[in-house]
Amino acid sequence: MAEAGGRAGLRRSVAARVLGSYALVTLAFALVAGWSIFAQRSAAHETRLVRTGYFPLALAVRDLVAKQDTWNTQLNHITAAKNPADIRVWFDVSLRVGRPRTFAEVHAAVERAFLVEGDAGTRHAGELLLKDVREIEAFVASDGARLERLFQALGRGDAAEAERLRDELVTHGSQTSAKLGKLEQSVKRNVDFLLDAARARELLAIRLLVGLAVVALLVGFLMAVYARRVLRPVAAITERARAVARGDLEPKSAVASDDEIGELSATFEQMVSAIARANEQLVAAERLATIGKMAAHVTHEIRNPLSSIALNLELLEEQVPHGDAEATGLFRAIGKEVERLSALSQQYLSFARRPAPLRELEDVGQVALEAAEFVRPELRQEGVALKLEVEPGLPPVPCDESQLKQALFNLLRNAREAMPAGGTVTLGVHKNGEQALAITVDDEGAGIDPEVRARLFEPFFTTKKGGTGLGLAITQHIAVSHGGSIACEPGPSGHGTRFSLELPIRV
Repeated sequence: MAEAGGRAGLRRSVAARVLGSYALVTLAFALVAGWSIFAQRSAAHETRLVRTGYFPLALAVRDLVAKQDTWNTQLNHITAAKNPADIRVWFDVSLRVGRPRTFAEVHAAVERAFLVEGDAGTRHAGELLLKDVREIEAFVASDGARLERLFQALGRGDAAEAERLRDELVTHGSQTSAKLGKLEQSVKRNVDFLLDAARARELLAIRLLVGLAVVALLVGFLMAVYARRVLRPVAAITERARAVARGDLEPKSAVASDDEIGELSATFEQMVSAIARANEQLVAAERLATIGKMAAHVTHEIRNPLSSIALNLELLEEQVPHGDAEATGLFRAIGKEVERLSALSQQYLSFARRPAPLRELEDVGQVALEAAEFVRPELRQEGVALKLEVEPGLPPVPCDESQLKQALFNLLRNAREAMPAGGTVTLGVHKNGEQALAITVDDEGAGIDPEVRARLFEPFFTTKKGGTGLGLAITQHIAVSHGGSIACEPGPSGHGTRFSLELPIRV
């Protein structure tokens, strides 16, 4: 226990050194990341300020300047107009609608940019701008009265008075244009100040990033030196790996290192043991394949004599008198054994050959229906009902129809044998997600023990008297050769057994 505690402490020490180094880099990155987030938020705020405040404000002020220039131009020609009433309409619209709306836009832009959010300096700048706007608005408030007197003079035909009032309005308009120009310059200065501040923050962020890069390089160099010292035992593990590559799968002791390297060595030895077990399984599989070849050869040699026996048996039956009950019983017994041996040899041959499937797009629901109709009389004779449930609109699946039917026959007959007292077998076909089609066979039998269920698909394993143990092995081979799988689990209602065969919708 003390030794284990010492190892754990050493592992923590090694991990602490590595994590401490990386913690330093992480801290530096966190500082820069925090500053970057702050700078980005500030930049975003300033961008939003330009977009929602300064830019609309600049446009509104520019609109005021343009309208004031138009105002001054109209004033220059007002006394020479043939029909002053037409021009008066334009001035009335400008006084009642144009100017108030434009000044309202300026007010709203200043409030959005400076007074809704921002620091004290921003709000102070906004209040100054709003003060300038109000002063200009108050300065032009008297234009309406002056215009009224001008149009009255024009109506009386007093040309001298009209000229004097026009000159007064033109001078007043020029003063208004000058004030608006100063307001426009003030907006421009604020925007330039904002951009300069953003550039300064960007430069500071770049300098911090450069400093972080230098720190990261230094820490990386120190980590490389430290890793070189810590990872020296890896050379022993490398030599062990070369020995395994040469075929040495004998168990060896792990590298004596009380840190993560020791854990790596122990894990590697576990992997070597797993490879050794896999090799043993491979040898067993090769032996099984050899047995299959031998079974195929023996089956081939047996089938011809069995055919001859069956034929001669038929000839003998024809020559024996019909009244000889004993002879007839013997012939029937011999015939049943010949049929059993023929079926057995066919199963061995199917298991030995295992042909590759010839896939074509098939309607699996229709294949299941045909298989069900084929075995339904056989099941009915044993008191077993067959229920078919096919989901509508199933897509076609690439499969070998004959092999799929063989698999279904095996599963349905197994279900029948699981219910000697009768019952119901349910054959279902439905989609399992978007990539697979599931074929399920449910019976109402006594169920299968977990220990037996784990070995069901092993060749030659059977719990049935007189069984070959090849039916489910062949069914699994058919499923796997189609790129699918087969599984056995308890029935959905808690009793019985369910076999689920999945086929991919696309190859």
